[in-house]
Amino acid sequence: MQIIKKRKEARKALKNIPTNDEGVDETGKRKKKALLDLLLNVNETEQIPMTDSELKEQVETFIFAGHDTTGAAVSWTVFNLANNPEVQEKVHQELDQIFGDSTERATMKQITELKYLDRVIKENLRLNPSVPIVGRTLTKDIVLDGHLLPSGCNLIIDIFNLHRDPEVWNCPLKFDPNRFLLENCRGRHSYAYVPFSAGPRNCIGQKFAMIELKIVLTALLRKWRLKSARTQAEMKMHSTFVLRPHDGNPNYFTLKSEKTVNS
Repeated sequence: MQIIKKRKEARKALKNIPTNDEGVDETGKRKKKALLDLLLNVNETEQIPMTDSELKEQVETFIFAGHDTTGAAVSWTVFNLANNPEVQEKVHQELDQIFGDSTERATMKQITELKYLDRVIKENLRLNPSVPIVGRTLTKDIVLDGHLLPSGCNLIIDIFNLHRDPEVWNCPLKFDPNRFLLENCRGRHSYAYVPFSAGPRNCIGQKFAMIELKIVLTALLRKWRLKSARTQAEMKMHSTFVLRPHDGNPNYFTLKSEKTVNS
């Protein structure tokens, strides 16, 4: 809160100082801005700006909730690909089509072209959401399923089981990335799939997280093929805010040379 207060005061002081600064450094490149400054820039143009407390919560979400969650998503995607070789093969085909034999790092243009991998990640987050439950405090009375829930009541939203609801998802335990084809998304309730939560307090870093996941998985899958030491039925899981595999996630990584390495 002190940092936010000081930064606001500094920005206010700078506005009163004439400057020729056009947002570029001495080499002519655009200056990089801190996350807090980006939020404050947006906040100054909003009709209903965020309070300092809301700004603090957004920064905390981005910084502190953006490590284990992404790591868990990578781990679970590896697990699901390793247990679904036909899906993994389609991912490799897409990677080969886009990257060929190149060993250069992926560009942002190439990352955006990975449509099937995008659906794979979304399906992984359906079955294994990094954050399986979230909480909300009611700001007014509501009636839910015939029951009155009073203002101030704390609610738990069970994302894990919401994503496995057989009334919404056909064969909910089946790993099927094509659930997220555009034609299959039509008519689905917008809150049936909420791996990044929803509403004003949804994950501020969700687009960043998806790009991060694609970059890491692309670097991994361009070099390795995956096989899991456990089936989906054998894998036990637990949640310590983040959904984790119980007793690790053992997999086999096989190079094109067919040499197998345990991990």
